[in-house]
Amino acid sequence: MKQYNAIKAKYPDTILLFRVGDFYETFGEDAIKASKILNITLTKRANGKAMFIELAGFPHHSLENYLTKLVKFGSRVAICDQLEDPKTVKGIVKRGVTEIITPGVTFSENVLTSKNNNFLLAIHQEKNLYGLALLDISTGEFYVTQGNEETLKQILFTFSPNEIIYQRSSIINYDLSSYHTYKLEDWAFQFEYAHEKLCKHFKTNSLKGFGVEEIPLAITAAGAIFSYVIEDTHHNLLEHISKIQRIPSQNFIWMDAFTIRNLELIQSSHPMGKSLLQILDKTFTGMGGRMLKRWIVLPLIHQKPIQERLNIVAFFLSNSDIMDDIIASLQKISDIERLVGKLASGKIQPKELGYLRSSLSEIDQIHEKLDAYPIYEIIGRLKNLTALITILNTNLEDELPVLLSKGNVIKKGFNEELDFLRNLKQNGQTFLDDMCRRETERTQISSLKINFNNVFGYYIEVRNTHKDKVPEDWIRKQTLVSAERYITEELKEYENQILSAEEKIAKIESELYQKLIQDIYFYISDIQHNAKIISKIDVLISFAISALENSYTKPEILENNRLDIQDGRHPVIEKMLPLGESYIPNDITIDPISQQILMITGPNMSGKSALLRQTALIVLMAQMGSYVPAKHLQLGLVDKIFTRVGASDNISQGESTFMVEMNETASILNNISERSLILLDEIGRGTSTYDGVSIAWAIAEYLHNHSKKPKTLFATHYHELNDMTQTYKRIKNFNVSIKEVNGNILFVRKLKSGGSEHSFGIHVAKLAGMPKSLLKKAEEILKNLEKNHSKNDTKNSLKKITEENIQLSFFQLDDPVLENIREELISIDINTLTPVEALMKLNYIKNLLGK
Repeated sequence: MKQYNAIKAKYPDTILLFRVGDFYETFGEDAIKASKILNITLTKRANGKAMFIELAGFPHHSLENYLTKLVKFGSRVAICDQLEDPKTVKGIVKRGVTEIITPGVTFSENVLTSKNNNFLLAIHQEKNLYGLALLDISTGEFYVTQGNEETLKQILFTFSPNEIIYQRSSIINYDLSSYHTYKLEDWAFQFEYAHEKLCKHFKTNSLKGFGVEEIPLAITAAGAIFSYVIEDTHHNLLEHISKIQRIPSQNFIWMDAFTIRNLELIQSSHPMGKSLLQILDKTFTGMGGRMLKRWIVLPLIHQKPIQERLNIVAFFLSNSDIMDDIIASLQKISDIERLVGKLASGKIQPKELGYLRSSLSEIDQIHEKLDAYPIYEIIGRLKNLTALITILNTNLEDELPVLLSKGNVIKKGFNEELDFLRNLKQNGQTFLDDMCRRETERTQISSLKINFNNVFGYYIEVRNTHKDKVPEDWIRKQTLVSAERYITEELKEYENQILSAEEKIAKIESELYQKLIQDIYFYISDIQHNAKIISKIDVLISFAISALENSYTKPEILENNRLDIQDGRHPVIEKMLPLGESYIPNDITIDPISQQILMITGPNMSGKSALLRQTALIVLMAQMGSYVPAKHLQLGLVDKIFTRVGASDNISQGESTFMVEMNETASILNNISERSLILLDEIGRGTSTYDGVSIAWAIAEYLHNHSKKPKTLFATHYHELNDMTQTYKRIKNFNVSIKEVNGNILFVRKLKSGGSEHSFGIHVAKLAGMPKSLLKKAEEILKNLEKNHSKNDTKNSLKKITEENIQLSFFQLDDPVLENIREELISIDINTLTPVEALMKLNYIKNLLGK
């Protein structure tokens, strides 16, 4: 316990798994936590006089299963192993922590998810700027960037880190409570320390070759990651982290965190819903699945690379036989990115080396298939790794065990001494059978047996009834109740040979295996290169499969700034419809010159929100390099997409639904570019009607008059906004049509020109199953409201005040507020006001009268 306590004191924030014989044990608070998480028995044992300590453990061979549960629960786990062979040590065996596993630092297949990266994020903060570094130690991917709080939010939503580290003195304004976090001491966040550590790892004099020199906060965060991985979690073998990459925002569509969430690109907000990723993912490899996820959240903005991806998809669609052959190979390719990670870290097992060997052979087949086609140069040429395949075939058996300790890893004929020892061990039974037959004939003991156990080794067993026949040269070894056990000089010599052969075989195989691993290190960068190319092929074939299955078409990328969608469909909703029901396609044309803002009105449940989302998703898919769910798409490239769709709140931060709506809208209006696509749904619905209409009107006017003229879809229930077309020439009215048949409303879901004046909310309430008496009362109230508040009601109210009340005696009173009202009324020209302007003026006067 002294040894345990000394080690535990060095790792107080971990669950320490302490190796004792064939078990990993936990003690004290760790045991209490582990027993609950792992559902294992919690016991107590004596710890000195009149003291007890809690104890919980499990067999060492079950480590992987239990470790998975602990890490997924969010625990940091320290593995404390025996560093000496107990057979050769008198007293306490030396022990030490060999590895620390955390949610963001692990190679365990049971913890990792095949098609998701396992990113560790480091945050370095200086005032309002953040340096950010992302590392997936299982694949070697290492990214950095630098920016403001919005950049931090984007990184969190885009890369979904499994663990976050930051300096202890930081005061990060963004809520990180939903993430696994760990605070490092401030000394780990020093630029000079980080720069030196990174240059030493990459064996360079500077970081200029990686294009990151001008983002010092990001370099500092990257150095902190290396400190954490090497010093804190004891992962020293990092050969597979071969480069550091900057995340260049100028290469990808800019989407804020709200947009990534609202469009449900990676994860649906509804338990039974699906994301765009789930619809498009037809990849065959884990590394292809991870690349697709990155492409979805980081669509391109430059025409050349987008067109190249589209052309590759077209090639596969036109050459289905080649695509089928490549798919057959992809299905046999393992996750070589993660295999390389295990290789570099010294954790790769023989079976996994076999997977790498067979995967490289399949990649060689893909190279041969594509080599004759010009498209291969666009995809990127695969490195020739036949030399490595030959090395693996020469060194390794065809069938390999899961663990090196199981033996039969190195191929027969590769090492003479190993072959001799194996032959000795394999032919041992023949020797024993021959000896047993000879001794039986010599002694005439018919029941004589030669056996083995771990305590006494090899022995000859003779029952007591034949004890008198035992030769003098036999040596008694053990006496049993009904038998005696003996050994001979010949058997003893054989035992020494066999036991030493097993030890020598294990030692030689281990040495040869480790040398093989070292030889493969030379090929790590080439294997990683091929992994990226195969991932790219996998994703582009996935796009081709989606295009075939869902009748997607190739988009036309233009230099202008128009967006023209013919018969566009929502890629997710169309796959979720009941059997036999088809999605109603719609056309969308937006041109900043003539039709910049589409003001879309229509009933509840008519499909306005779906129409907005599908427009954004079609654009995103096109700029990912995918075919799209439309009859035809002409697209002037978009560089930013903003959405304000759906209602949500942030109560934990004291923000109401309306406050969240205003925050998101403010973010949009402050970051507009010439090629932005803006989707606004029901702006202003979170407050009173007067306030809501006023805000919605002002936002639409702001977007129309903005110098950048962003392309905008504006869905609203405020029918007053239809009047904006009278004043603002680039705002056009559209509505999602319905049909009324025998008092029932049919949602046609077709977009047509012109505004709508009804929301049919009571009809939707009826569909939801509201009580009939309630619906009847609602209809009565609606009729009264419509009767008393006609379309021109606002103007009429103002007219009544100005014409009948302007001469009222109270205006003669000496009161500054009343004088203000008088001046307002005199200044009003009813004929020049739009209904919304009149409403805003009336609201102002009512507020004054209230005083």
